[in-house]
Amino acid sequence: MEKEVLVLNKAGLHARPASVFVQEAGRYQADILIEKDGRSVNAKSIIGVLSLGIPQNVKIKLIAKGLDENEALEALVRLIEGKFGEE
Repeated sequence: MEKEVLVLNKAGLHARPASVFVQEAGRYQADILIEKDGRSVNAKSIIGVLSLGIPQNVKIKLIAKGLDENEALEALVRLIEGKFGEE
């Protein structure tokens, strides 16, 4: 499963929201990737997520494969669209 989502929070996917994102991704068995500009990283890796340098108003693609891929994508999209509770 794949889903594109726009990062809306002011600072983008900086340290705190990246940490929240990785923790949420880690709750699922599915393999989850984040793709930006053709580069994919493991969504369960804080270093990987931060290495993408995702700013505000950038579309990213979430890719999930596994038993709970639907639930994982729904939860992660909700988190991003909810601006990680920052605003």
